[in-house]
Amino acid sequence: MLIIVGFLIVILSVLGGYVGAHGKLGALWQPYELVIIGGAALGAFLVGTPMKTVKQTLSSSISVFKGPRYKQQDYLDVLSLLYELLNKARREGFMALEDHVERPADSAIFANYPKVQADHHLVDFMTDCLRLMIGSNIEPHELEPLLEMELEKHHAEAMQPAAALNKVSDGLPGFGIVAAVLGIVITMGSIGGAIEEVGAHVAGALVGTFLGILLAYGFVSPLAAAVEARAEQDSRIYESVKTALLACLRGYNPKIALEFARKTLPSNVRPGFSEFEAHLKTVK
Repeated sequence: MLIIVGFLIVILSVLGGYVGAHGKLGALWQPYELVIIGGAALGAFLVGTPMKTVKQTLSSSISVFKGPRYKQQDYLDVLSLLYELLNKARREGFMALEDHVERPADSAIFANYPKVQADHHLVDFMTDCLRLMIGSNIEPHELEPLLEMELEKHHAEAMQPAAALNKVSDGLPGFGIVAAVLGIVITMGSIGGAIEEVGAHVAGALVGTFLGILLAYGFVSPLAAAVEARAEQDSRIYESVKTALLACLRGYNPKIALEFARKTLPSNVRPGFSEFEAHLKTVK
């Protein structure tokens, strides 16, 4: 909602100021300028971006209007799931988790948290780490760089849509100049005609520069920033999983390990200590 409000403020401020200065809105209606700028930007985007990133960029651009992917309840569910798994491992040994880790889709523990169970990337990250803890005598200092590497890879992939949008934003003012130059070419062809006609062509050419800059700095660049911020926030849940599992591997009991994980959560979704303590008492 905040993104939509921001875009509306941009539009109303620019057009309101223009109209307030006695500008005519009709002069800004240059659809062919938009075709040149938008089409060239889209074509350049497709040329310089892998298809996987193109799809990811479209998906991420739509998703930012829905808000963060993970809400406070989702963080609680992930921490509760880890608490159940680590408690079982503490009571029965890590080998007791083998069936749950190898087949999370059929796991009774994972089934208690259907939204987490449906998040294949998160479940894969969690189960891959647990496999190493089950099947080897890996030390925390050996596991930590492996998890860091995985998180860096995930973070880099999550940031690709924002980087692609920033490149489009960087190119839009240039395409606005292209549209303006083509408008001047048309203007030169009309010299000798009525002064009103020449003036209209010059105005149309200048609108091309205006649109390129406005689209870049008023819409695409802020959208890229929103996509980047959302990706950054969504990655925190992986950090909390890593922290909990490493704390467990270092010998802390499940409650303390989950407290380490709770501390990594963003303040706006982090449950309070007493609230979290009470919640864990309801978990098996």
